Amino acid sequence: MNNVTPSNFIEQAIVEDIKEKGLKTIVTRFPPEPNGYTHIGHAKAICIDFLTAQKFGGYTNLRMDDTNPNKESEDCVKALMNDIKWLGFKWKHMYYASDYYPFLYNCAEDLIMQGKAYVCDLSADEVANTRGTLTEPGKESPFRNRTIEENLKLFREMRDGKYKDGAKTLRAKIDMSHPNINMRDPVMYRILHTTHFRQGDNWCIYPMYDFAHPLSDAHEGITHSLCSLEFEDHRILYNWFVDNCRLITGIKPRQIEFSRLNIEGTVMSKRYMQELIEKGYVDGWDDPRLPTLQAFRRKGYTPTSIIEFCTRIGVTKSNSVVQPHILEACIREELNKNAMRVMAIIDPIKLNITNYDKVMNVKISNNPTKENSKKHTVKFSNELYIEREDFMENPSPKFFRLTAGGYVRLMGAGVIKCDEVVKNKNGEIEYLNCTFVSESKEQGIKPKGTIHWLSRQYAVKVRTRKYFNLLKEGEVYEKGKLDKIINPNSVEEKISYIEPFALKQKTNMQFVRMGYYVLDKKISTKQDIVYIETVSLKDSK
Repeated sequence: MNNVTPSNFIEQAIVEDIKEKGLKTIVTRFPPEPNGYTHIGHAKAICIDFLTAQKFGGYTNLRMDDTNPNKESEDCVKALMNDIKWLGFKWKHMYYASDYYPFLYNCAEDLIMQGKAYVCDLSADEVANTRGTLTEPGKESPFRNRTIEENLKLFREMRDGKYKDGAKTLRAKIDMSHPNINMRDPVMYRILHTTHFRQGDNWCIYPMYDFAHPLSDAHEGITHSLCSLEFEDHRILYNWFVDNCRLITGIKPRQIEFSRLNIEGTVMSKRYMQELIEKGYVDGWDDPRLPTLQAFRRKGYTPTSIIEFCTRIGVTKSNSVVQPHILEACIREELNKNAMRVMAIIDPIKLNITNYDKVMNVKISNNPTKENSKKHTVKFSNELYIEREDFMENPSPKFFRLTAGGYVRLMGAGVIKCDEVVKNKNGEIEYLNCTFVSESKEQGIKPKGTIHWLSRQYAVKVRTRKYFNLLKEGEVYEKGKLDKIINPNSVEEKISYIEPFALKQKTNMQFVRMGYYVLDKKISTKQDIVYIETVSLKDSK
């Protein structure tokens, strides 16, 4: 641990703490609230928490921050655990903040007995109105100077259910003129008569995050509380609770903040995602247009690609917006090395070879990037599908694929010439009639382009989907304005065809020349097979 070379400001701070405080074991924690599902921003925090502790030979705890019973559930707990496991991380201990309710309650009474907490009868709105501003001090509550005995009595009556929701709160007694508004007598406990998904009806008072979080960290022996930058202004309050609660013993945790992850064109807020789901803009937490890990998993992203992305963007102290192509590059590079290659036609156009009546076996490499890669067989016949974009009747100067009267090489099969373009009454192309040139080299024909294909009689009909940004380019989420900022073309679905060999693949595949795709296990059936694009073949940027 003493030989670690720091690579960012968090690790530098830990190195200094090891020297100055004599720390033997570095302990971090990941404390999600189980009221939603893990997204890519959480993945960054998970990587920082777990990888930092690992680098120093320490460990990480998982703690569910279940202090808001109205919004939390066991389903979310299970989903969070599964996502962390999917990323490949293992926590040493798993805790719930609600397990600490007796301890936190005793801490609250300890602060009351020190004269550092009081019961306040002001409503939430009245408390907010007396906070003051950044330039004006707040106003003291008329209940601020209650005696210790009266505060203890009232707080215990709050615990015993004597008062209605919102009737009273327990507030820390700090400084209503403090320049940091978080220090102006913050609320520690509120009354909430509701059933907790783990504690049932054992409690009707619940601790606030700013009170429960630092004391839970200290109680667990966390050495470094790593959190996102919005908690920087709360650090002084974090330290105040830890420093003033006499039940805290041992090494006190140090809070260090890092920048949040923001990806351009992506909704990162759980609250906003919930609204998108409720209003039907997306079909659930695993919709491939959302940035949840469930969505990335459904879309074919791998744990290693997510971790690589979090590593590449680094650990910074200032907020910034990350371009999505950085994340896409991570999965693209991995799939280029590992994905099976198969033939697929996304947007088909029919092609007949009029002078060919055989069925030929064509060998396709499973992955040409791998040395000694095996090959599989694709049937070639006189009735084919090719990509619509691979034919142009009136080509541009730099179009080197199939044209009317032109030649093109069919991957692994030979050269064809387009003799006739057959159209329907609307002027739309129905099919192409071509001739097969089997001895192209001897005849001196050297097409500039090579395209892929599928035999119509052997192709399997499927649906393919491509997903694009959920928000229009340049837009950011604004509550109540979804109709104006939602991209109406965020999903593109086509009737497509794949070779039978593709049906045997359980993981990502490269549809040759088209992109990387994966079976959508959520909606696919034996009769209706759906593949979704993981990432394009090349970076459009």
